[in-house]
Amino acid sequence: MKLNANTTIEGQKVVLVPYRKEHVARYHEWMQDPALQEATASEPLSIEEEYDMQRKWAEDDDKCTFILLDRSQPDTPGTGSHGGGMAGDVNFFFNDHDDPHIAEAEIMIAEPASRRRGLAVEALQLFMAYGVKFLGVTKFRVKIGENNAASLALFSAKLGFAEVSRSAVFKEVTLELVVEGDVKQQLHEAAEQLKLGVYDEA
Repeated sequence: MKLNANTTIEGQKVVLVPYRKEHVARYHEWMQDPALQEATASEPLSIEEEYDMQRKWAEDDDKCTFILLDRSQPDTPGTGSHGGGMAGDVNFFFNDHDDPHIAEAEIMIAEPASRRRGLAVEALQLFMAYGVKFLGVTKFRVKIGENNAASLALFSAKLGFAEVSRSAVFKEVTLELVVEGDVKQQLHEAAEQLKLGVYDEA
C-alpha cells in the first residue's frame, strides 16, 4: 500500500517498518519453513516470485503490510539501521467487497527468539490504532486454524475479538472486533499516541 510506503511506527518492543526489497531475502528464508507455511496457509515461492510479491503489495490499495522489527535484536544484515532485527510481519487485507472498511488481519512472528515475549500483542495494538486513524477501519476480522490455540488466545483473550463463525470445511475459526463503544475510544486514544516516523530520511 502506497500510504505506508515510508511510514514507521515505534513501540516499546517493536518497530513497524514498510516491507521493502531489502527485507525480501530474510522473508524468503522464513517462508521455506513448513511450519510457517502451514500457519500462514502459504505456498513456497521462488526468490524471484517473492520479489514480485513485495512489489505488488507495495502498490496494491487493498493490502497494508509492515515488517515487524524486534528492538531487542540487532539490525538484520543488509536492511540498514532501523531499530531492531526482522522478526515477522503484520498485514491488513481489505477484501470484503460489501464493506471496504473491514480489515482482515494477519500476524507472523517468524523468529523463534522473538516469540512469547509480547511482540505480537504490541504490534497488533499499534497496527490496529493506525488502521482506525489512517485507513478508516470500522471492523477487524481474523481467520485462524481451529487447532492454532496460541493465535486464538491472542486475538480473543488479549485483544478482545469474538468468535462469529466456524468452517468445518476449512477447519478455521472467524473472529471479529467491531470498532465501536469502548473499543473505538481506546483505539482512537491509542492512535493519538502513535509514534510515527519515516523510513527513508529526506
